[in-house]
Amino acid sequence: MKIDVTKLVYKYTWFDAEAAAAESKRTRQQFINRKPYIKQEEIQIYPDTTVWIKDFIYSYNEPMHNEYFSHPAFQDYPVVGISWSQAVAFCNWRTHFKNSYQKSKGKHLVNNFRLPSEAEWEYAARGGIPSGTYPWGGPYLLNDRACFLANFKPLRGDYAADQAVYTVEAKSYLPNDYNLFNMAGNVSEWTSSSYDSGAYEYVASLNPNMSLQTESRKVVRGGSWKDVAYFLRVSSRDYEYSDTARSYIGFRTVQDYLGTSKVKIK
Repeated sequence: MKIDVTKLVYKYTWFDAEAAAAESKRTRQQFINRKPYIKQEEIQIYPDTTVWIKDFIYSYNEPMHNEYFSHPAFQDYPVVGISWSQAVAFCNWRTHFKNSYQKSKGKHLVNNFRLPSEAEWEYAARGGIPSGTYPWGGPYLLNDRACFLANFKPLRGDYAADQAVYTVEAKSYLPNDYNLFNMAGNVSEWTSSSYDSGAYEYVASLNPNMSLQTESRKVVRGGSWKDVAYFLRVSSRDYEYSDTARSYIGFRTVQDYLGTSKVKIK
């Protein structure tokens, strides 16, 4: 049975709080009509299965094209072939899916799932080590047994020296001190932040984030299986266009932490 994947469309609405805040500041009104800032989105959700061939034209990647998105052997591998817009749509779907479950159990609703901002991503990648070059802290790519610490392109023309030709399972290699896996290498990751080469000069120092609806370049972080070591540094920045899908860009979701319920001690 074949499915017309163009019919797999997800529709959702979201509130553009930033635009509403800007209008409130411009008009100096405390209360404004919220209706114009409720946005409707409609997006095809099926991954672009051709990315393995399009990204590397003169290469035999047909097996990845045929199997990566459907074979059980890849079920623990990171998602690829997903645009920034599709990743945002997934966050919205995941929020509604979780809250439907919460309602059915009579529990409180959870905070929205979303993409991390660039600053949040870097904070998480550092794992509590502010001066670390890589997520594991040190400036070296090998451990004391001469094993590579991430999935990347370690040598010229040699993708397999780190025991991986392309992507690997999401929990491969050792996690950083926040117990987060593959914050360097494997796949680069979409963030919610718009890209600007000079953003560090003018964004707020309190929870900084560069967010522009009109900027189609979105920050990707972490480096991937096809990148050299420079892009694995926790401080390295790169970008891709929001409507683009790649065989080396994935994502992870985050939630704002509100704390835990009070526990009565008897």
